[in-house]
Amino acid sequence: MRILILGCGWIGEAFAAKLLREGHEIYATTTDSEKYQRLQAAGIFAIKANFEEEIHLKNFPPEVDFVLNSIPAVKRLDWARLDARFTAVKQLLIQLRYRKHIYLSSIGVYPDQDGIYSEESSIASEGNKLLFAEELMLELHDTVVYRLGGLFGEQRIFAKYFQSKVCTTGAQIANFIHQTDVVNLLDAGFKQRLSALRYNLVAPDHPTKKDVIRASAAKYDFELPSAFLDENSFQKLVIGDKISNELAYTFAYPSPLDF
Repeated sequence: MRILILGCGWIGEAFAAKLLREGHEIYATTTDSEKYQRLQAAGIFAIKANFEEEIHLKNFPPEVDFVLNSIPAVKRLDWARLDARFTAVKQLLIQLRYRKHIYLSSIGVYPDQDGIYSEESSIASEGNKLLFAEELMLELHDTVVYRLGGLFGEQRIFAKYFQSKVCTTGAQIANFIHQTDVVNLLDAGFKQRLSALRYNLVAPDHPTKKDVIRASAAKYDFELPSAFLDENSFQKLVIGDKISNELAYTFAYPSPLDF
């Protein structure tokens, strides 16, 4: 198979490594010169491409089996730049032939307030840059959106970011997912039929962030926070069983306590 990865970040590289081991042909874009060299050294056809600048179609394969799109809709971008970025992505993909396109979004699309959120939850569109990017990408054919929870695995260990610091979010619910499960769900999502347009990707268990910090600190020998002050304790629960039920998928890491 031939796969194109747009914006080859942490998840993209992990997914590419799996595909390379299986003997597939991988093309991947990056804006970073060092990463460009690393991707090439790994056996990936690297492409320097900044979707806020001119994109040269000749640098891309005219036909691929699958497209993994992880171009980010970052909050710091103003609306004009955001629109230009995703319009450029859309125009590129219109000119390529592919079987399926998965766009990586985030559960940050849901508001940070008390509530239980599923793919069917109503979301206010005003000021929601993630939703804006999703809607633009869903105008493309054969497109599915994966809304990723907090990403951990390998060197991304939750406790590491709170060593000797005051944690004010410990009472919040953890809507996390391990890198391994994201890669597996990408692989399954490309190979199997998906019936919906959007899926939440979060581990089925939702301990508090305080408990995740304590568990990962003990497991990886990190210092605990200097204090837990539950100042930001809204209870936002994101449900992610839709995709696991549809694909009959069993999580490798069902609980963030085991990341």
